[in-house]
Amino acid sequence: AMAHVGPVRTELATRTIFNILGPLTNPAGARRQLTGAFSRSLIRPMAEVLGILGSERAWLVHGSDGTDELTITGVSWVADLGLDGQISEYELHPEEAGLPVHPFEAILGGDPAQNAAAFRELLSGAPGAYRDAVLLNSAAALVVAGHADTLRQGAEKAAESIDSGAARTKIEELAKITSEAA
Repeated sequence: AMAHVGPVRTELATRTIFNILGPLTNPAGARRQLTGAFSRSLIRPMAEVLGILGSERAWLVHGSDGTDELTITGVSWVADLGLDGQISEYELHPEEAGLPVHPFEAILGGDPAQNAAAFRELLSGAPGAYRDAVLLNSAAALVVAGHADTLRQGAEKAAESIDSGAARTKIEELAKITSEAA
């Protein structure tokens, strides 16, 4: 059902209730998730809803630069639905994952061709802001999933996945499956 509202959301060109409902409907049935919110004021209520809906663990995040993800430009806010069902809120900084802070301009995207080229460079191991943004958010996902104990450990695992070529291989496999299903 959410797929049908996508074109309408795009046409409206503004945030709507569907920007909140999309992550909460959880059609894949994930019990653990890292989810971004377009407003800091939404992270706790969304974490509460995910807890009520049966999520085992979730981080709801918002970057101080307005992004709906953990940001490498400064502080991010987290509402952490823990395994005990309790929600804790805290600030998170890129340095906690062993990553530097970057200016916002360093993560601004371009047109589709530029973004695709940047993604290919990232998967090839090129250092920079895009890589660090991916490492930070991947680290958080690994912590939430229980595959890393700390953000620093998660960032190291994510970097190894990129540097070994495993991330590129997985993306290529997913692209093949997607094109076959289309």
